[in-house]
Amino acid sequence: MTFNQIKMALYATYLTNYYGFKLKKAHTSQEKKELRINYSFTLLNKLNISIHVTNKEKLPSDGKYLLVSNHRSVIDPLIVELATKNTNLFGHWISKKELYNSFFFGVFVRNGGAILLDREAKQMSGFFSDIKECVNNGDSIYIFPEGTRNKTQNDLGEFKEGSKIIAIKNRLPILPIFIRTNSNDTLMDSLKGESKERIIEVEIGDIIGYKDKSCSIEDAYKKQFNLN
Repeated sequence: MTFNQIKMALYATYLTNYYGFKLKKAHTSQEKKELRINYSFTLLNKLNISIHVTNKEKLPSDGKYLLVSNHRSVIDPLIVELATKNTNLFGHWISKKELYNSFFFGVFVRNGGAILLDREAKQMSGFFSDIKECVNNGDSIYIFPEGTRNKTQNDLGEFKEGSKIIAIKNRLPILPIFIRTNSNDTLMDSLKGESKERIIEVEIGDIIGYKDKSCSIEDAYKKQFNLN
């Protein structure tokens, strides 16, 4: 690691845990949303990364949705937070167990509004019960349906079946968001220490009905954003 990468890693660790403990004291979804936005803006601003959103008019101002986004980088949740910052939407992120136990992310994830996905669990009933409770409280669910970061040259990885199940079980319309810029490449360039501003393009798609059986969520997503 370069000196700049080490310096940024230390700063990001401090900032993530600082906001993680602040989130622990937050009592409402709106308080958590504001803290998540502040955290996202502060860290991305430190990296000289800004977000440009196209089709903003397609973002609902409120309601309950299954927000689905592609996933290439550790900063993608921050990108989504800033893309939806001018709405009243608050989503609980589907987070794998490794993030819950992470020294870097753990405090933030556990307190910031997340639902634990333990792929090694013998039963998933607790996972789906947690989702239903959040939806019944008026909140949305945010998920990266590829299941993990896409490290290939393809625009999109294969979607897991979980997204469809979550949408149908909870009667959630699907809000598609596409991070068109390769966020991982942008992050790596930023960590080189150059001071120039970098812009990540984010595109909002049309709402997909959870009852729509004409095609899969993955196919509908690809069609909306002209992906192969």
